Amino acid sequence: MRPLIAALFALVLPLQAAHADVTPAKAEAKTETATFAGGCFWCMVPPFKNLPGVISVTSGYTGGHVANPSYEEVSSGKTGHAESVQVVFDPTKVGYAKLLDVFWHNIDPTTPQSQFCDVGDQYRTAVFYHGEEQQKLAIASRDALQASGVVKGPIVTQIVPASTFYPAEEAHQDFYIKNEVRYQIYRHGCGRDQRLKELYGDKSGGH
Repeated sequence: MRPLIAALFALVLPLQAAHADVTPAKAEAKTETATFAGGCFWCMVPPFKNLPGVISVTSGYTGGHVANPSYEEVSSGKTGHAESVQVVFDPTKVGYAKLLDVFWHNIDPTTPQSQFCDVGDQYRTAVFYHGEEQQKLAIASRDALQASGVVKGPIVTQIVPASTFYPAEEAHQDFYIKNEVRYQIYRHGCGRDQRLKELYGDKSGGH
């Protein structure tokens, strides 16, 4: 019987090895990306970063025509870019609709080419959608906010396709943590929280 057993092992072991080779690897968690412009990008990071399900929030520039722009170039208003944030999130833990709700409650959607004390095309508000589903949700959320009567006046926030996003310089990433005092002085001095309170009351997204 020993030769027979040896023959069986000779057949089974290669099959086991082949099976091990095709065992699927552990699936990586699926993530999605959202991109928003809401004026000064320093102020748009905290509202998203504190949400459960958000993996990262990066300050940067998008929507313009200059490749790899610097902060100084964008600040000049000549690049076409808007100061923006790019949010990477786990859609099983936080939905895009929730991100939109946070976005609207952290901007003044009635002012074109400016936000609070900051004036210029680089401070415009925008939803840069990634795909048709995000576009539909963004339009629906804008229309619902307009219809609610909470915001007085027409909403002028752009809803446009996402394009290349250029991360800002490291000094601007998580600025509210790295330079907390300067951040708070700027935020208050710019009147951001005061205006958000006027618009949304207790639902304002001031941080």
